[in-house]
Order: sequence, then structure tokens, then C-alpha cells
Amino acid sequence: MSRILLVEDNEKNMKLARDLLVYKGHTVYEATTGEAAVATATKELPDLVLMDIQLPGIDGIEALRRIRADGNAARIPIVALTASVMANDRERFDKAGFDAFIAKPIDVKSFNDQVIQLIAKGRA
Repeated sequence: MSRILLVEDNEKNMKLARDLLVYKGHTVYEATTGEAAVATATKELPDLVLMDIQLPGIDGIEALRRIRADGNAARIPIVALTASVMANDRERFDKAGFDAFIAKPIDVKSFNDQVIQLIAKGRA
């Protein structure tokens, strides 16, 4: 299957998403800070990054900017994974350059299908 970087600072959210992805056969890299997300994305070059926005250190939007600035990692689709679901939040994520948006709490029934569709779609 695919290699996915999961960026999440909440332990329960990390475990749920990781378990769902691993169950479907994906390889999951984990990061709990924006800085770790940038380091892992640019080193491992995963097929997809699922990025929380509210992170310790740099936030998910700054981490996205830094990953996009790396020539090799710039092609990776990056999805905002966040509880911020207001219309202005979605606009902010679109403007920042996220390829898609998945609302938290994640829907356990549709999560893996969403992930597979996002990987197949690639960069927006």
C-alpha cells in the first residue's frame, strides 16, 4: 500500500488514525510537531501527509510551507486534518496550499476511502 506521514499531537487522535491506516496495510510515519513533520516529509518522501493544524512549535500551515519549499517534497499531497471546520478556516487552508481537508473527529467508516482517493488524486 502507501506510505503516509501522520502529523498529530493528540495521542488518541494519532492512535485512531494510525490504527485505521495500518489495518489497511499502509506504512505510517508519525510526527507530533511541525518541525518533525518537515524533517520526516523531506527525508521519507511519503505518498501523502495528513497534517494537523494546531501543533506545538510551528503550526501545520508553516510546516506545509516548509515542505513545499523543499524541491523533492513539494510534490507530496498534503491534507489538513483538523477540527477547525468553519468556512473561513477552510478558505485559510485552501489559500495556504493544502490539497484537501479532512474534518476531525475522523469518520472511521470513510477515512481509509478518503485517504486512498487523495493519494490517487495527487497534488491538486
